[in-house]
Amino acid sequence: MDDSLAKRLAQQSAPAALRNRAAILDVLTPHLPPDGLVLELASGTGEHALFFAEALPAITFQPTDYDPSARASIEAYAEAAGLPNLRPALFLDATQPDEWPLDRADGVLCINMIHISPWTATVGLIAGAARVLSSGGKLMLYGPYVRDGVETAPSNLAFDQSLRTRNPAWGLRRLEAVAELAAKAGFSAPEVTEMPANNLTVVFVRGVG
Repeated sequence: MDDSLAKRLAQQSAPAALRNRAAILDVLTPHLPPDGLVLELASGTGEHALFFAEALPAITFQPTDYDPSARASIEAYAEAAGLPNLRPALFLDATQPDEWPLDRADGVLCINMIHISPWTATVGLIAGAARVLSSGGKLMLYGPYVRDGVETAPSNLAFDQSLRTRNPAWGLRRLEAVAELAAKAGFSAPEVTEMPANNLTVVFVRGVG
């Protein structure tokens, strides 16, 4: 098998990523730094990072993932695109915030990880973002949540049950619980934008200190 074919085969595709990437970019654009480095956790197939890097050439995107097959997919897309602002994928374990491969970033992005990981990953995500972001830096999240006082869509309830059946440590998180973690780590209250398919974009701003 030649190298170009192997790289094409490594490229994975997530239908949800292709459906939601434009809507996410529209909402995130006002929150992203005008330039600098954005660290993405749990980049998955790499299709979000590729799309964002193509659209925003002044921003450098650093994709990461815990899974080696995901990193191979990210790498294959990045090499095929040849974008100077899309870095090679790095290993990152969200549960180990003191061991992240970067010490600073101008923004931190995490799409569809919190509900498909143990709660310790969310705890680590918040702690790690607080460590690498300076005052005014933003932590940007996307995915489904449960909210106090807001009726959860039946499709999200079914999704939550499916996740917990696959892994009892997974499941939709209460937005208020995530916000409480963020507040304790020095972040603002979240700015919440409702998205298609009962998802939310949630943005926290790093405070001073």
